[in-house]
Amino acid sequence: MGLELDEETGKGSPEIAGKASFLRYNSPLVQVVLIGLVCFCCPGMFNALSGMGGGGQLNPTAANNANTALYTTFSVFGILGGGIYNILGPQLTLLAGCSTYVLYAGSFLYYNHTHHQAFVIVAGAFLGIGAGLLWASQGAIMTSYPPHDRKGVYISLFWSIFNMGGVIGGLIPFVLNFHRTDAVSVNDGTYIGFMAFMSVGTLLSLSILHPSRVVRNDGSRCTNIKYSSVRVEAREIFKLFRDRRMLLMVPASWGSNFFYSYQFNNVNGLLFTVRTRGLNNIFYWGAQMIGSVVIGYIMDFSFKSRRARGLLGVGVVAVLATAIWGGGLAKQLSYTRDDLPSRRLDFKDGSDFAGPFVLYFSYGLLDAMFQSMVYWVIGALADDSEILSRYNGFYKGVQSAGAAIAWQLDTQKVSLLKELIINWGLMTVSFPLLVLLILRAVKDDDEEEGKSKEGRAIPGIH
Repeated sequence: MGLELDEETGKGSPEIAGKASFLRYNSPLVQVVLIGLVCFCCPGMFNALSGMGGGGQLNPTAANNANTALYTTFSVFGILGGGIYNILGPQLTLLAGCSTYVLYAGSFLYYNHTHHQAFVIVAGAFLGIGAGLLWASQGAIMTSYPPHDRKGVYISLFWSIFNMGGVIGGLIPFVLNFHRTDAVSVNDGTYIGFMAFMSVGTLLSLSILHPSRVVRNDGSRCTNIKYSSVRVEAREIFKLFRDRRMLLMVPASWGSNFFYSYQFNNVNGLLFTVRTRGLNNIFYWGAQMIGSVVIGYIMDFSFKSRRARGLLGVGVVAVLATAIWGGGLAKQLSYTRDDLPSRRLDFKDGSDFAGPFVLYFSYGLLDAMFQSMVYWVIGALADDSEILSRYNGFYKGVQSAGAAIAWQLDTQKVSLLKELIINWGLMTVSFPLLVLLILRAVKDDDEEEGKSKEGRAIPGIH
């Protein structure tokens, strides 16, 4: 790689580092772009599929049960995923994870003809395992590879590439079902299109380098550990459940995917026609790209103090969340499960369509800003890939446990108003705890001067 590293510090010669190309293959920028493209093809397309409500089916029961199975296994392998990533490295971990997305999309192609949900549920359970592996790897790469003062920019870059998958994925059902104005489920070509993109993402995962081979522009590596062990990872994962910093993140983790079942099934799925649901998804995931860029700028450039930037980011997202969920409440009071609108809205309905469309767009904006903000906080706790893979695995595991319950609550036909209140409440509770976490655990640059890399990364695990 053209860089000689000190065995103790993982640092290279400043002269050599300065000559390194910004776009070299083993740079953090290129690797973050590559993991963004992997997620563009796999979870990006999955998001487009889920965002149609019911996986593109009229009856959401099969998709809800599949998602319950998915997030149940995801909650386990999300937590274990960081350890597996440290043992196997990114290529094998991502290859195994991405392949399960293809299986899941294929199960809905099967369901379109048989309406037997057993295969869909089993595929959902396998996808939960794969998603745990993928997202632990993604989280480690996205939060540990960048320089610590530009993590917000890299997170927003990843989030924009990833959510472009949702935008393109939304085009697939919109175009392929454009003339099927009375259709109740999407056609076979929709699922085949998703499978094609997911297969490309699976192959692209082989391009991701091990973090020990990735070198920042200052000459430092993203980790000094090439391979871990089962014993080490089991011990370190167990410690996370006693780490006060991780415990302060539990409400944010639990609530950060809890709202998907409500937004996808009970806003997009209940209020709009099939083709319009695809169009809405284009803008929902497009809004995520906008939201990630806005919050990324705030978290990296608004103040010189890193702690102040974090506090401002939480404050901005809190205000936005209050406004958007308040708008959602106003709309939700106009319909219930037993008293739905007389007809589903189409994008040609003008002013009747505009209000619910803007609400759904705003939900996408809030999702990206909230999750990017949480990822920034995680990234501010350490710089080492090995440590951050565990932190991100914990975040995704708790997140998925919440999502499993959310999808099952929707299957049990909990009132829509109660679902909205729970979603709003979970997000609101998380904000003061994140503020406390930033005040206690996020250090400014001048407080870290003179400390070793290991000294910055490890404190607080106890």
